[in-house]
Amino acid sequence: DALPFTGSVDWPYTAVAGKRKDRAINSSQSRMISGHRKSWAHFKLKVTLLRILIREYNNPLDWIRGLQFLIKLRRRFLGDHSLKKMALVDGKYYMGLFTPGWPGKVHDRFIASELNNFKRNTSSPYRFNHVFLAITKKCALRCEHCYEWDSLNKKEVLSEEALHTTIERIQELGTAQIHFTGGEPMLKLDMMRSLMKKASFGSNFWMNTSGLKLTHTHAQILKAAGLTGVFISLDHYMPEEHNSFRNYKDAFYWALEGAKNAKNNGLVVAFSVCMRKDFVTVENVLQFMELAKKTGVHFVQFLEPKAVGHYKDVDVSLRKDQIELLETTFLKMNFSDNYSSYPIITYHGYYQRRQGCFSAGKRGVYIDTDGDINPCTFCHKKSGNILDDDMENKLATMSDAGCPSYNL
Repeated sequence: DALPFTGSVDWPYTAVAGKRKDRAINSSQSRMISGHRKSWAHFKLKVTLLRILIREYNNPLDWIRGLQFLIKLRRRFLGDHSLKKMALVDGKYYMGLFTPGWPGKVHDRFIASELNNFKRNTSSPYRFNHVFLAITKKCALRCEHCYEWDSLNKKEVLSEEALHTTIERIQELGTAQIHFTGGEPMLKLDMMRSLMKKASFGSNFWMNTSGLKLTHTHAQILKAAGLTGVFISLDHYMPEEHNSFRNYKDAFYWALEGAKNAKNNGLVVAFSVCMRKDFVTVENVLQFMELAKKTGVHFVQFLEPKAVGHYKDVDVSLRKDQIELLETTFLKMNFSDNYSSYPIITYHGYYQRRQGCFSAGKRGVYIDTDGDINPCTFCHKKSGNILDDDMENKLATMSDAGCPSYNL
């Protein structure tokens, strides 16, 4: 393995080459790609970037400088590591969870929006890369780490019409990705379908879910309505441990069943795992990634626990050696040829410790179940309501203040 590592983390596991045995949840249009196939797709993507630069700027020097800007931007987040794999889902290629799939109009507008930070261009830029929109307080689970614990199963505040107006507003501002959260969004299936059907085509829609009731038929309905992908919460590779953490006896079943059904219906699938102190060991992390690979998901999102919601006033911070383990896993599995068949890992803590946070009204924001604007799902500091007349001024104030945790 040519990838340089510093630190003292042991890595006793090695990847085993070969195809997955579980073919039932595999398809030619939903898989990880690497090697020559990845290189060819990446080359075509670079041609698209060049076309966007030529379209937006008249000066050939700006084409070169703009491309250099995009390369530097990627290095800020991921370091000087070459791309080893991509996810191919329903004809689109994905390098990360928060970069829209290519080819597509949302992807091209997203790139043009980022280029605005290099030099103003003629595009209609996205104000936000992503907005997390909580659409319900209802949930059948009682998850140990729930950030909306104090609101669970209380009376709904936002009507479907209010949520439709909310989506109109954030789309008018310009938003690449809108993530339905809760509560449990699957308890509002018909409303989600209606909201997506009424929305404009300028955004990709995602769902953050436990997988509850994500049957084949329901996944089919959501895909037809315009859903791009799902984040499915899975916090352990052992069924009894995950069920206990979620306080629901069928939580593990629905996480894996939902992942299978989403994947088979052309949705991008990510497992989102809360990396708790009692979970983060080499064996647990590696066993989890093995399960993610076997299930056939495209991404795994590492989330560090935060002292919010049900974890308020609890010391949930990871130890230094645990953070080192997660960062090593992130680098090893994403940028080593030995792990090209594994899902791509998204790890916000990795870049936040190096570049600061890009939420808090900068590239992202969280709108809670009351319509109140918060920096992110783990930082509940309200800055007015999305339906307020002076909403844009409040967003600007939040953006100027920045993230209180990672304001470098």
